[in-house]
Amino acid sequence: MFSLSKLQSGLPVLTAPTVGTESVTVLIFAGAGSRYEVQKTRGISHFLEHMFFKGGKKYKTAAEVSMAIDAVGGSFNAFTGKEYAGYYVKIAAEHVHLACSVLSDMLLHARFPEEEIEKERGVIMEEYRMYQDTPMYQAGWDFEELVYGDQPLGWDTIGTEELIRSVTQKEFQRHKDELYTPDNLVATFAGKIEKKQAQELGQEYFGAIGGKKKQDFKAVKTHAGKRISLTNKQTEQAHLVLGVEAVSSLDNDYFALKLLSVILGGSMSSRMFLNIREARGLCYYISTSTDNYLDTGLLSTRAGVDQSRLHEAITAIRHEYEMCARDGITKEELRRAKDFLKGKITLSMEDSEERAHFFGKQQLLYPHTRDLPEYFQEVEKVSEDQINGIAAKLLKTERLRLVVIGKEKDEKKLEELIS
Repeated sequence: MFSLSKLQSGLPVLTAPTVGTESVTVLIFAGAGSRYEVQKTRGISHFLEHMFFKGGKKYKTAAEVSMAIDAVGGSFNAFTGKEYAGYYVKIAAEHVHLACSVLSDMLLHARFPEEEIEKERGVIMEEYRMYQDTPMYQAGWDFEELVYGDQPLGWDTIGTEELIRSVTQKEFQRHKDELYTPDNLVATFAGKIEKKQAQELGQEYFGAIGGKKKQDFKAVKTHAGKRISLTNKQTEQAHLVLGVEAVSSLDNDYFALKLLSVILGGSMSSRMFLNIREARGLCYYISTSTDNYLDTGLLSTRAGVDQSRLHEAITAIRHEYEMCARDGITKEELRRAKDFLKGKITLSMEDSEERAHFFGKQQLLYPHTRDLPEYFQEVEKVSEDQINGIAAKLLKTERLRLVVIGKEKDEKKLEELIS
């Protein structure tokens, strides 16, 4: 399913070939997410992601980068999370050298031109405002801030306006030098490619990357803050997130938590969807999901509801949590959840980009990288009792945290609804 080798520099090269595709995704994972920031550097990881595309030695401008990929119908993008950043090019297999050339030029020769930094400040400020104007996104960030407080996991990745307006070329270069090193990167190749070719490409294009990782993030601290975050905003819907702090991606209950979230609100046949959307007509979107980090995690349900039915929706979601904690799940629900999760992953593996993400993220973050059979084996090992145990442990009334964005003004009432 995948193979792993290392260059002389120590850079891991992971190859995840697949049949029946003509595409290759080359994805570079870096342990350089926003958890690595401190107060004065909040947002530098995300800003740096933008700046990597602004030109290097061979492709001197952002236009040259985009034209090179567009010329062969490829696509490229990047992302910044809390624990990692990623940069990828997805391209027809015959053009894989071009994908490597673009990514290599970015990682080795990015110049971070002053004029481009100044232009990008405006771009990122507009992105910042876009998220503020999109309560569906903002509510999720507010939930992490509510649970984790004033520490890197509680900060949104886009950062502060102060950093966006003041960060310098020198600071970008230092951040890159400290984290974009062979011992903190994974070069991932997925799609129509074999191990030998990937190794050769890795050495040719990424073998010159050097240095040693110079910083790490601090472990999360317990945050005993407020239980409610209420933002009064003139929106058509009230947007809410109701959930709890949960287990980490390395915890023995990680797969049980994944399956619990599927049963609660991960599909169109889940409890939240059937009992709250379909039976009551309370909302258009509602879903339960997990966020899992190396030392903590979240389980939360988010929904958008009519302003006048906000209290009813909160009560209904809380009721589903309480029922699950008290009465547990059924064998049928567990079977459906396992088949759903495995089916979703199986379908995603047909896309070289998703395939690269699945394996590359594991290789970067976790002590062990599972192939699909092993991953599915872990899913199958989860028992009904294990899920019931974690539901009873996590879904306690006193552990609930609630975020609301909308016209609601009565914070005290919201507190009563989750107490």
